[in-house]
Amino acid sequence: MTAVPYLALIASVLALLLAYYFAKVVLRAEQGTELMREIGAAIREGAMAFLRREYRWVSVFVAAMFVLLLIVPIDGRPAASFAYLMGAVLSSVAGFVGMRIATAANTRTANAARQGAAKALPLAFKGGAVMGFSVAGLALLGISINYLLWVKWLGVDQAFQVVAAFGLGASSIALFARIGGGIYTKAADVGGDLVGKVEAGIPEDDPRNPATIADAVGDNVGDVAGMGADLFESYAGSIVAPVVLASLLVPVFLEGDSLAGSFGDAEGLLMYPILIGALGMIASIIGALFVRGREGRSLSGQLHTGQYVAMALTVVFAIVGTLVLFSGSPTVGEYELSAPIFLAFTIIVGLLGGWAIGFTSEYFTSEHFRPVKGIAQQSETGPATVTIEGIAQGKLSTLPAVALVVTMIGLSYLFGGLAFGEAGDVIGLYGVSLAAIGMLAVTGVIVAVDAYGPIADNAGGIAEMAELPPEVRGVTDSLDSLGNTTAAVAKGFAVGSAAVTALALFKSFSLTAGDQVFLDINDTAVTIGLFLGAMTPFIFAALTMSSVGRAAQAMIVEVRRQFAEIPGLREGEPGVKPDSRRCVDISTQAALREMLLPGGLAVVLPLVIGFIDVNALGGFLAGAVVTGFLIAIYMANSGGAWDNAKKYIEAGAHGGKGTDAHAAAVVGDTIGDPFKDTSGPAMNILIKVMTIVSLVFVPAFL
Repeated sequence: MTAVPYLALIASVLALLLAYYFAKVVLRAEQGTELMREIGAAIREGAMAFLRREYRWVSVFVAAMFVLLLIVPIDGRPAASFAYLMGAVLSSVAGFVGMRIATAANTRTANAARQGAAKALPLAFKGGAVMGFSVAGLALLGISINYLLWVKWLGVDQAFQVVAAFGLGASSIALFARIGGGIYTKAADVGGDLVGKVEAGIPEDDPRNPATIADAVGDNVGDVAGMGADLFESYAGSIVAPVVLASLLVPVFLEGDSLAGSFGDAEGLLMYPILIGALGMIASIIGALFVRGREGRSLSGQLHTGQYVAMALTVVFAIVGTLVLFSGSPTVGEYELSAPIFLAFTIIVGLLGGWAIGFTSEYFTSEHFRPVKGIAQQSETGPATVTIEGIAQGKLSTLPAVALVVTMIGLSYLFGGLAFGEAGDVIGLYGVSLAAIGMLAVTGVIVAVDAYGPIADNAGGIAEMAELPPEVRGVTDSLDSLGNTTAAVAKGFAVGSAAVTALALFKSFSLTAGDQVFLDINDTAVTIGLFLGAMTPFIFAALTMSSVGRAAQAMIVEVRRQFAEIPGLREGEPGVKPDSRRCVDISTQAALREMLLPGGLAVVLPLVIGFIDVNALGGFLAGAVVTGFLIAIYMANSGGAWDNAKKYIEAGAHGGKGTDAHAAAVVGDTIGDPFKDTSGPAMNILIKVMTIVSLVFVPAFL
């Protein structure tokens, strides 16, 4: 049992070594022509410049939170401040490394596409896998070190609240990375599309469009760095939540206000989430090695092979690991863990539930299924009907997602209770929290598959700007179309795990508050909190979408100005180039300016409400978790469906490019951009940030 944190350390180091190996493979590949190198350098320069500026801005917030954790009377001071800082720093490092390799992989993928999809696919996947295994490896490394440092080696008071602060640090970076990256990428995308494709009638990624480079940069800062920070936070939170919950559910862990010198058999419940993280990491490493390009095989099948192998191995590892860790039916306090196999079942329920939520996202966003084809059909009658159908399908997609989540919660609660027999009502929620780890146990592969998407998208843009043959763009388009679907699947995993993790954190919040919190719907304070919490995701979505609108407006004005004032630009005369740097700067400044208010609200609102009335805060969190989950599913799936409906038409359906149907689909896609890449993905981070802030600061509220 004492070896588990060290096993997690070894697994995290192996993940980082795999990321290093894949990075070397990517960097050894050929970049292509001189023009391709030039375009790739411009994208990389813009992306890294944005990331450095964003981190400088966010570092001010991190420093303020570090000081706040030092001076506010919370449990675990001053260790909590340093755990918080570690979470923030490791998340930032993962984003920086992943971005660096993703922006190197795009030109190399475009060049490999000249030899066919079988060469380009594995290269793009390896580029994404650097982000995937950097995220998962650094997150597991940080959790293991925090557990060993604060719980085992130093034995600080309220050590598990200190571990929770690590999750808060990861959440802080994720929130701003998702909002800032989402605003950046959609300002460039919306502005470039409306002027270039709709007004000027030129193709997407045309080198004449001044916003094309900014759009390519945005794919990286939003869908690589932002998504990586999102999954770093989700993965870390999925392990932290059951560890903290276990420390509160089982009184034997604590002696008064100090940690016991020995946990006895109860330590297994603390070690178990970390063990599953380690075993899932090993399974992910093996799965990633199965992704190879093969001629004549389905691109989707090849890309998902690694994920399915990792999932199957995780099931086997979880069963074996559970039986080994809990051999002998140990006692936990007054309860006997008589059937530990049921804890493994909670992991399997979470893993299958995450896959099922991802599949429903694929169903509602893939061009192979009825919802997207229906939206494309509506394009025959104009943008209004496209918009209506996209909204309808997004809202409808919440039905299977909610059905799966509540089924998963019910089953994992049941299995958690069955593991302890009579202790079912006490320990059932521990089983629920374990389901979140099951959903994200293969995070390394999930992020790799997701980060593959923007690399493929960038490769298509580079092929267009470098004027490569049409067949090359055909290959990159097929890779890009698959990337849109994989992104929707990864968002499904992230949002589904957010609901379950937030539930576990919410229970930890109420247990920490003890008998001073009464979450009774008849209590006026709780009812007020419910309404405020239910409102907050709507306000958050409104703020982020308005931010995209304002930034896109500035981009549209600039693109129109350049088309009007630069002679020969619109006509594509030789030697005439747009001022891409100006567009990159517009998106950068807008994103950094606009991310502050919505990001700050996620931290400020729980603190303000908590200091006023802790019961109202309980209601606030309950309302925010429910509506935030629904809005996240709705917006992500609507946006993905609009995007792929446009691509379905561009592939030749309903008349193809240049038709009225295509113009209507472009409008739908433009509306969906902030849905799927800004507001929707940030929603799951919002609900977890507010919950973990409440958990860490609850001692100060009482």
